[in-house]
Amino acid sequence: MPLLALTGGIASGKSTIASLLAAHGAVVVDADAIVREVQAPGSPVLAAIEREFGAEVIRPDGALDRAALGARVFEHPERLAALNALVHPAVRGESERRFQEAFAADPAAVVVYDVPLLAEARGGDAWDLVVVAHAPAEQRVHRLVHERGMTDADARARIGSQVGDDERLALADVVIDTATTMDDTRAQVDRLWERITAG
Repeated sequence: MPLLALTGGIASGKSTIASLLAAHGAVVVDADAIVREVQAPGSPVLAAIEREFGAEVIRPDGALDRAALGARVFEHPERLAALNALVHPAVRGESERRFQEAFAADPAAVVVYDVPLLAEARGGDAWDLVVVAHAPAEQRVHRLVHERGMTDADARARIGSQVGDDERLALADVVIDTATTMDDTRAQVDRLWERITAG
């Protein structure tokens, strides 16, 4: 019942790797999806965000205005830390519940925690492997601009708001290099799957 953490900076190819692992049969627990759930209208987390950051981060329909919140935190490390302190405990609790649910359903399951902010939120978790998706920062800027429509300045600000590559790579048991071709990325994931399931 291996439990893997899969992380990587924005536009590092992490979601592609998660999809490839899911195709092999892994159970993927998506931290970003859990973040959206714990911040849903009426949730205690959303109420705490409104108290901390103001009513301007709540849309008229009661949902979180992610752009407005992002503008308040992404170039302000202390504000980002305050947001993470509100969100991470709820996300961690729900994630752990889903890990246990997956292993209860299949004790031999391979569970992959798709978590972009592992380095920021790491709390001594007992991962069997930490897998880091990696591509150089300039290539990630290019992806954000050309695939997601960001401005160059916004792309650099988003990358700059996350921990540096060196800190993220220091956590890695396995690095998947996504700066190459899709076929090469797939081959690296195939080798990882063989390693995980060999025992």
